[in-house]
Amino acid sequence: FGSSGSGSSSQPWVVKSRAAGLGAPSARVQQLLGALNQFMAEHVYPNEHVFEEHASGPNRWTIHPLNEELKQKAKAVGLWNLWMPAGMAAKLQHLLPLVPQSERSTLLGGGLSHLEYAHLCAVMGSSLWAPELFNCSAPDTGNMEVLAKYGTPEQQQTWLVPLLRGGIRSCFAMTEKAVASSDATNIQSEITRSGDNYVVKGLKWWTSGAMDPRCKIAIFMGKTDVSAPTHKQQSMLLVPMDSPGVKVIRPLTVFGYDDAPHGHAEVSFDNVTVPASNLLLGEGRGFEIAQGRLGPGRLHHCMRLIGMAERALALASQRALQRVAFGRPLAAQGGLREVLARQRIALEGARLLVLNASEALDSVGHKAARGEIAAAKVAAPAVALQVIDAAIQVSHTPVRSVEVTYEMTLNLAMPSNSVSDHPSLSCLYCQSRLLHIHTICTVHLPCCFAVT
Repeated sequence: FGSSGSGSSSQPWVVKSRAAGLGAPSARVQQLLGALNQFMAEHVYPNEHVFEEHASGPNRWTIHPLNEELKQKAKAVGLWNLWMPAGMAAKLQHLLPLVPQSERSTLLGGGLSHLEYAHLCAVMGSSLWAPELFNCSAPDTGNMEVLAKYGTPEQQQTWLVPLLRGGIRSCFAMTEKAVASSDATNIQSEITRSGDNYVVKGLKWWTSGAMDPRCKIAIFMGKTDVSAPTHKQQSMLLVPMDSPGVKVIRPLTVFGYDDAPHGHAEVSFDNVTVPASNLLLGEGRGFEIAQGRLGPGRLHHCMRLIGMAERALALASQRALQRVAFGRPLAAQGGLREVLARQRIALEGARLLVLNASEALDSVGHKAARGEIAAAKVAAPAVALQVIDAAIQVSHTPVRSVEVTYEMTLNLAMPSNSVSDHPSLSCLYCQSRLLHIHTICTVHLPCCFAVT
């Protein structure tokens, strides 16, 4: 993938040719990989420090102008909305007349399969700042998928088109503070019909993206009928973020990171009134929508994690070549070579699980592929965390303390309360750790194939 991430492209990562039948990139994907790697080397890796400094400064809840500039560059070279499957794009052709002629060739992606996109998504995942530049970042891709699959033509025109163009962002308001929300049947928020409107009431948190000043719409999950069968009580509703009664209370942190400028927010919905036409699919269909959203969404996270781990391993390998101990480079030490070899073996195993799940999603759909997707979801964050942790040990740089509570240390058996001072490794570690925790919290539940 791309460059080393240090701002230099002098030591490119190599995309290996893979055996036919094992998820080898198609000719079309190889072409896109070339363009993507070039874009990452020229525009993303050299500017990571710009985004990192902005995100840790006093204006971190604003959008750096370079972000929007690079989005336009990515769109201009056809690296835009590549997450969208060809079958979905075919059903959204009616949206093309709503945008300028110059945007129509990229609005609905590149006509790829999930398997094809997996290779590109991994490259994007190698930098935390990259996915948004290609309009391929969470939670927007999942929310766009919901609108594409279940939205009315009016909902698509109002919200999906601006999201596809990259003009606004969105959030997904499901997780609640008071209950274990990995089991969506626990959701307590209320959606009550009142004439031609719905009234929404609930307290949500870990609402990713809600801190972003461009976040204009939330997909809100709540209960419309508590007397209905368990999985028919929930509904989903489109709630504009500027509606009276919507209040973003605070950003939440993950090991000291607040993920500015997008963030994970606690959000109050206090008797928010929205038109009944904002309902998605119908009352009692919320659980069904969530299932359709989560299959590809989970895999996208897994794909990005493969890229995170690949980059960490590349950084560790470069460090091993540069660092000298006992009269020779670390790379010449047998023990370290074994450590790096084991990380490569683990990473290739996780990669194949992700590619297998992607192929299954293409061929049989998210319901039938739920086993393969679940396996990838478990393996990818665990392996990424293992590889990134090994890379931190190899880097042997001064450490930066992060906040870790006593409870976290006990419950998660975290080996240390510090991570590398290398900015990329620090951020990659926290992101992979968050997704690994999410897996721990859900995989052992009987509903592990349900909403998480």
